[in-house]
Amino acid sequence: MISIPKGMKDVLPSESYKWQFVEEEFKTIAEKYGYREIRTPMVEATELFARGIGDTTDVVQKEMYSFEKADRSLTLKPEGTAGVVRAFIENKLYAEGLPAKYYYITPCYRYEKMQKGRSREFHQFGIECFGASGMMADAEVILLAYDVLTSLGIDDAKLKINSIGCPNCRAEYRKALQDFLRPNLDKFCDTCRSRFDRNPMRILDCKSSECKELVKGAPVMLDYLDEECRKDFEELKALLDVYGVPYEVDTSIVRGLDYYTKTAFEFVSDKLGAQSTVCGGGRYDKLIEQLGGPDTPGVGFGMGIERLLLVLEESGAEMEADKACDLLICGLGEKARIKALELAKEMREFGLRVIIDVMDRGLKAQFKYADRLNVPYVAVIGDDELSKGVVSLRDMNSSTQEEVPENKLLEAVFTGFLK
Repeated sequence: MISIPKGMKDVLPSESYKWQFVEEEFKTIAEKYGYREIRTPMVEATELFARGIGDTTDVVQKEMYSFEKADRSLTLKPEGTAGVVRAFIENKLYAEGLPAKYYYITPCYRYEKMQKGRSREFHQFGIECFGASGMMADAEVILLAYDVLTSLGIDDAKLKINSIGCPNCRAEYRKALQDFLRPNLDKFCDTCRSRFDRNPMRILDCKSSECKELVKGAPVMLDYLDEECRKDFEELKALLDVYGVPYEVDTSIVRGLDYYTKTAFEFVSDKLGAQSTVCGGGRYDKLIEQLGGPDTPGVGFGMGIERLLLVLEESGAEMEADKACDLLICGLGEKARIKALELAKEMREFGLRVIIDVMDRGLKAQFKYADRLNVPYVAVIGDDELSKGVVSLRDMNSSTQEEVPENKLLEAVFTGFLK
């Protein structure tokens, strides 16, 4: 037997309705905020992620699925933002007017240790807002994420915010951080030591418990913000207060990708154990320029669908299971099967989900099939029904049955829906 690759998961029909529910909630809310859907390829040039995400990050150094094809290195996308930026630049979408606001739902791939809330194939909701440099955009992005979570009934997720400054104010912080780390540098893991000169802030994001202990008491970026970054952070907090979005300042948030500047935020839930983040994002003012586009600021977030579903499950949230169909029509005999086809076509044209027997089974087997699929109504047509111009309509929940004229079947089923 051929098995699914480790770290991947099938979404079966018995579960897909949950995915559809959260996806529709996200789409509805994103569109209310003026975001439009964008779809980018699953495979991009490896260079896009090395330059965009940063070659000192765990993602680029350890986790990407990359391969060579026709003398070119390609990578399965490990996150959504870089691909959207590439599409924005390549298709000159900046000429359509700013701000440009996009949302996407995409699978992503990272080769990493599997645990609760973390797999090698995962799915993301994401939004990107290009062109707005003010904190109003940051606050609105956070509010959108907050609205998605609360609309799903996840009201215990905590918002944590930080400012990681800009290139102008990071120089002094970088020196202070290196001075703090240097005395114990030989105790850090190999990856952290390799980052010391190139990007010491990445050391703060290391998952090793030993390294986490060693960075306790490290200087924090908030103490080194320049006047502009400090002012922006204060404005962001004030706007969140206006919106009524509760938050706490967490100086440990640096995010795992190099492109972030100024605002960094996470929504976390204690229902996920170590993998507590259900949504993460922030501002990235230089990413578009860095990837060859015009100087255009940006802000956005990514939200993991699997983690959302885990939180909903742990919260005991109930999502009504979708029915496979609304009506099963059983035609018993050649003429009755033709009538079943005609009625099914008519019912579908009015928007009902209708199935008919395509396996030539007996009536008892068809009722059993309807029961397994949780079909609410079964219409039976035999020689007797044909002669009278009726169908026998059975309510599968109450086990009641009555004869209904053929031309009243649609009305009868809809009336049942409204009860």
